[in-house]
Amino acid sequence: MSTDEPRSARRRLSRDRIVDAALTSIEEHGVDQMSMRSLGRDLGVEAMALYRYVSGREDLLEAVVANLLNGFVERVEAAETTSWQEYLQHVAHEIRHIALANPTAFPLVVSRHPAAPWLRPPLRDIEMVEHVLATLCARGFTDDQAVDTYKAFTSFLVGSLLLEVSIKTENIAAVEEPMNEGSADIPEQDSSDDADLAQAPHVLRMRDRLSQDHSEAEFETGLESLLNRIEHTVSH
Repeated sequence: MSTDEPRSARRRLSRDRIVDAALTSIEEHGVDQMSMRSLGRDLGVEAMALYRYVSGREDLLEAVVANLLNGFVERVEAAETTSWQEYLQHVAHEIRHIALANPTAFPLVVSRHPAAPWLRPPLRDIEMVEHVLATLCARGFTDDQAVDTYKAFTSFLVGSLLLEVSIKTENIAAVEEPMNEGSADIPEQDSSDDADLAQAPHVLRMRDRLSQDHSEAEFETGLESLLNRIEHTVSH
């Protein structure tokens, strides 16, 4: 292939098209096999042409995650649920739909850095978490109850969905720690300040609670809940 791509090929390129092609490549061949060179080959251009739109592979993987979650909040709002139980069920099914539609790429949603280290995938960005916390508080939850529910709910989603997608694909592999290339926007520390959270008042108010680590207690609570459900099943 010539190093000078045809003008028509360059015109067809866009960040959205490159991200879509990356997602297709990941689903077909796995994350490890997706490189800028292979992606350029898929798109019929030299790899260097892609760097006009993405700063590198890590920037591209971040864009793939954003693509997978694009429109999530709007779809949840459109459901117009009437109870917190129905709301969480709808959120869970929306995330599961994303996972099953993209089983090889979905682990990126879990393994890539969330918007802040005290947020948890798969509800990993400020907008998503704000929507969950605001909805729970509007349905009568205290701040502590809302945060505890968010943590338990995300733990359930990660464990259940990673297991489910691992059964459905052979291309899942552990994703290495990101090597920041160019201007990839990869959160690596708690860089969110009050200005960043100005549009997320519930997240801002509960930030300290969200950042507290109660992993051991949460594990024991989840295990106890599981055992109680098993006991209920076998005793009836």
